[in-house]
Parts: sequence; structure tokens; C-alpha cells
Amino acid sequence: MDKINVDYMLAIEEPFMKVPLEQLKREARQSQKLAERETQLVSTGLADLIKKQSNLPAEEYTCILDGLIDKLKVLKRKLEESKQEETLLIHRSKQRAADLNELNDFTSATQPEFQRWCRTRLERVLIDYMLRNGNVDTAKQIMEKSNLEHFADSSLFALVMSTERELREQHSCRGALHWCAENRSALRKIQSSLEFELRLQEFIEMIRGKKSPEAIAYAKKHLTTWSDTQLPRIQRAMTLLAFSPTTTCPPYKHMFDVARWDGLAHEFRMVIFQLYNLPSQPLLHLLLQTGLSALKTPACQSDDTSEHNRNCPVCQTDTLGKLAQGLPLSHHSNSNLVCRITGEKMNEDNPPMRLPNGYVYSLSSLTDMAHKLGGMVKCPRSGEVYSLKDAKKLFIS
Repeated sequence: MDKINVDYMLAIEEPFMKVPLEQLKREARQSQKLAERETQLVSTGLADLIKKQSNLPAEEYTCILDGLIDKLKVLKRKLEESKQEETLLIHRSKQRAADLNELNDFTSATQPEFQRWCRTRLERVLIDYMLRNGNVDTAKQIMEKSNLEHFADSSLFALVMSTERELREQHSCRGALHWCAENRSALRKIQSSLEFELRLQEFIEMIRGKKSPEAIAYAKKHLTTWSDTQLPRIQRAMTLLAFSPTTTCPPYKHMFDVARWDGLAHEFRMVIFQLYNLPSQPLLHLLLQTGLSALKTPACQSDDTSEHNRNCPVCQTDTLGKLAQGLPLSHHSNSNLVCRITGEKMNEDNPPMRLPNGYVYSLSSLTDMAHKLGGMVKCPRSGEVYSLKDAKKLFIS
């Protein structure tokens, strides 16, 4: 029972390792593209300068040459910053790999070292939950207290939160479109239409602002490039030019609805999570649901609250029970009888006792009750009062 199943524990840790590796891959790719683009511009500028050098005054020649040198200096600074970020991500990946590799050194779940590892894991799971929900200050306190900055994807969640805030509160697609431009090839691989949705929203806002000529020009430049996959929606979007933002016509009323901004923010979150191999829901929820699925029984789903066990987390419908709503029932090869009063298991040391009204409770609970009520017991479900001597011991085969 104390043996650790390393494979099962690592199965849910995939995002923990993949996020910094994905960040490293994208950072390296962007640095390469930046270097290629800027060096090409400088090379082209230098070639043109050589061709025109005989026709240029010395001052202008020097000025152009200084401009090219400044571009190279800026490129060098950006590449150095990128190199620092890559070094940080490599170090973070090594630390995470070392943390997971510790599992191979544990032989029992009762080892103090394993308990320490589990405590660290719980803290980083809580950090992930806090960052996802915008509780940045709380997440920072946990990180600083336990020195877990290298286990938190703070920069990624900061990008998600700032972009969502820009979409929901400022009704601006600028940040999201900039991110799409940097990750266009990755978005194309997963066949995401996020960029189209953002362009469509900007088109809608131009119509809302009564800027029809600008909207038409914008559609020609940015929407028509999606005609192969989004032609029907583009045609419907162009029809918006004939409608007022206050229209009640269902298809166009929905397109003018400001709630589309919330949908865009949610879609941005889901897309970026997909690219970085993050689950759509917090890891804390996944771990809790794993445990809840082992506890869920038909009684937990009963509309009759008297059927619920007060010590069962699944039966607490206002808290953890919400997470268990879509989970399957647990499979038990052997049933366990649980006392409705104490929540304790009934067995040979604490046998089930049947009251005259047919309800069954554990011997320990009835004994404690009789001690308080002068030898009498009161059924918590029916309210009937009996002598403890009236309770009959049950034998279940």
C-alpha cells in the first residue's frame, strides 16, 4: 500500500515540464527570425550604400552608415536579452526535471523525504491555481515563502491575464493580434481561427462606430485572406454594413453583442493553453477530481439530503460536490457500511445496530447517545425515541 507508482504520478506532470520547453522553443525561434530579418535589412542597406557611395556626400554617407551600425547595436541588445531569457528557461527546465527525478529515489510513501516532495508539489499546484484566477499577490507570497519561483509559469499567466483584461475591459484586440502575429505558424498547425475572430471583431467595431469606408478597406486587407475557410462568415460580416448596431435580427444581433469580447478572451486563453500543453482547468481541480471519483457513490447523487454522509466530500454539494458532478461512480468490489451519525465505518469492532423503526446506526454512536440521554437513543431521521436495549445487532454476510 505504501509503494509509490511513479508512472501514475508523472502522467499528470506533463505540463509542468512542457511549458518551459515550449517557451524556450518559441523564444529561440523568435530570436532566429529577428536576427535573420535585421541582418538582411542591414545587408541590403549596405549593398545599396556601396552602389551609391560615389554619388553621396560624405556627411550623408556617414549618417547612413551610422544608422546601419545603430540597427546592429539594437539587434545585439535584443539578442542578449533573448539569450538571458533562454538561459533562464533552460535552468528552470533542469530544476523541474531534477524535482521529478527525485521520485525514483523514494521507496515508500511514508518516507519524510517523499512527504516533503508532496508538500512542495501541493504548493506549486496552489500557485498554478492562484495565477490562473488572477490572485497574483497570493501566488507571489507562496513562491517567496517556499522559494518556488522556478516552478511557477508567472510570465505566461501574466500574458494571459493582461491580454484578457485588454479584451474584456478595453475592448481592444491589439495585444492579442500582436501575439497571433508572433505565433502564426503555431496557430496554423493547430488550425486555430483566433486571429480571424479578432480581425472580425475589429471589423464589427468599425461598423459600430459608423466607419463604413474604413471597415470595407479593413475587410479587403485582413478578412479576405481567410476566404478559403471562413467565406460564409465573411459574407455574413459584410452584410452587417446594412444593419444598425441596435438591430434585433438574430444573426446580426449576436455579432453586435458586446458579450463577444468575453468569448474572445476565453478563446485566447484556451488557445494559448493548447499551444503550451496546459490543461484547460487547474491542476488542483484534476487532482481533487481524481480523489473524489474514488469516493462517489449513488447515495451522493440522491436528492434526499438525509441520504448524504456528512463526512463525505462528494455529498457537500455546495463545495467539493460541484467538482464531482460530472465524474463517474466509483467501483467497489466490497461494500462498506458507514454510520450516518458519526460517518465511521461499521465493522466487527463497531457493528451495525438496527432500531425498531428499521434504521441502522453504529454501536459506538448509539452508545454515546444513550450515555447522554440516560439510556435512551433518538433516531436522527424519524425523531423516535427508544431504549438502547431495543437496538438489535445485525450480521451481514
